[in-house]
Amino acid sequence: MASALDKRLPLGLAGKKFLRKAFPDHWSFLLGEIALYSLLVLVLTGTFLSFFFHPDMTERPYTGSYAPLRGVPVSEAFASVLHISFDIRGGLLLRQMHHWAALVFVAAIGVHLLRIFLTGAFRRPREVNWTIGVTLFGLALLEGFCGYSLPDDLLSGTGLRTAQGIMLSIPVVGTYFQFFVFGGQFPGHEIIPRLYVFHILILPGLLLALVGVHLAFVVYHKHTQWAKPGHTNRNVIGKPLVPQYTTKSVGLFFVLTGVLALMSALMQINPIWDFGPYRADQVSIDAQPDWYVGFLEGALRLMPAAETNVAGHTFVWDVFLPGVVLPTALFLILYAYPFFERWVTGPAPEQHLCDRPRNQPTRTALGVAALSAYAVLLLAGGQDVLSYVFHVPFELLTYTLRAALFVVPFVVYHTTKRACLGLQAGDRRRLLEGRNTAKVRRTDSGGYVRERTLLSAEEAYRILVRDEPRPRVHGTEAWRFWHRHRVRNALSRWYFAKRVELPTTEWQRERIEVARAGPAQAEDSGES
Repeated sequence: MASALDKRLPLGLAGKKFLRKAFPDHWSFLLGEIALYSLLVLVLTGTFLSFFFHPDMTERPYTGSYAPLRGVPVSEAFASVLHISFDIRGGLLLRQMHHWAALVFVAAIGVHLLRIFLTGAFRRPREVNWTIGVTLFGLALLEGFCGYSLPDDLLSGTGLRTAQGIMLSIPVVGTYFQFFVFGGQFPGHEIIPRLYVFHILILPGLLLALVGVHLAFVVYHKHTQWAKPGHTNRNVIGKPLVPQYTTKSVGLFFVLTGVLALMSALMQINPIWDFGPYRADQVSIDAQPDWYVGFLEGALRLMPAAETNVAGHTFVWDVFLPGVVLPTALFLILYAYPFFERWVTGPAPEQHLCDRPRNQPTRTALGVAALSAYAVLLLAGGQDVLSYVFHVPFELLTYTLRAALFVVPFVVYHTTKRACLGLQAGDRRRLLEGRNTAKVRRTDSGGYVRERTLLSAEEAYRILVRDEPRPRVHGTEAWRFWHRHRVRNALSRWYFAKRVELPTTEWQRERIEVARAGPAQAEDSGES
């Protein structure tokens, strides 16, 4: 029966072909696997925790093992988390593994997206997969926030109060939206059960489905890869899926799980018994959210107070702009960036080779400047703690961080761009003069100089095989609406004008074009 089925539907041939599929083995490609295996640890530990957690906001006096809180009115959700932590064998370890895995999961997706951005791995034909990755990042943030809010402790309740304030700042529909989410006035009795359903059912289902689609696109489009002799823009050289790559990948899973278990055993995280149950009239200093939403907290703290009344509706700009507009703009920019760069670049073949970040100075500078802005906002999210610990006046720190939010990204952008151009100049010098060795020789004039040797073929290839975009001159017809070609040409000049030319011969330039050619171009030129 198996043979007959295979003849009519050649699954065996397709399976063998898939199992021998080559995967590049550079360390930077493991970031996506770290995110995948963190998600797997989350599913396993979350399944265990779901047997003991009760998503109920009904209050009762606490009667569990933690003596300092006995007799204190707490919700069923808070009491069940204490029960997991102090009464279930291994409960605290698995709960902390779940929390650490959530932080690593979001961090791995973020760094993975950054790697893809800096190396240009989002370009054609991978724009759709980039949008899937950005969507996964947004869902991971929402999933983390939902899980972070479930214990109903003072810290998570403060986060929910912040979320409610952001909802209320939405003009016209904010009040209705807040009632819909919380099921009434804050805090209500429905928010924890609703977050629980999202946390264990809806969001994990969406995450797993999109991960499957993402991996399918990776297999279909093949991996991007770093330029090496023998690699081209059309083939992938690496280790086959079975057995080499699978063995290494499974080993990575066990190493990651072991590291998370070690962190959970040695480093305490989210001790809700220290925070106590949520009370609307209480708040604590040092009440910062997890790092991935810390930038939002910082933006809310730095925004000056401002509101406007229009036709009976109040626009609370100091909450609406940082709480709604900022994250919306962030994700819209992330979604649109591949298409923006393609629009500025013009028509281009499929790209399967990774860019060295130094060879795209504008893109790299934009990414690093965005990271610096995030760092400033993250610091601002803990401005009260910084003021208390370092004895700095709170107002002075606030004004300093407000200025830094505009000054630091500007300085970092130009510094990074100059650094990239300097690295390009260093590559050019090494191509012309070779690299320094450990030997020193004496010159005829009596001085001493270090001997230099020619670069290896692999190192020279990595430097020479780079993308060569130039400022484009797009259509200049006078009838074009709003003269959009002028904006496009100006952006193209800004994006691609500055670069250090490499000392390449005509023959080398032809070989570089062949190495970076897309499949269609290769067929037209007769290359295999």
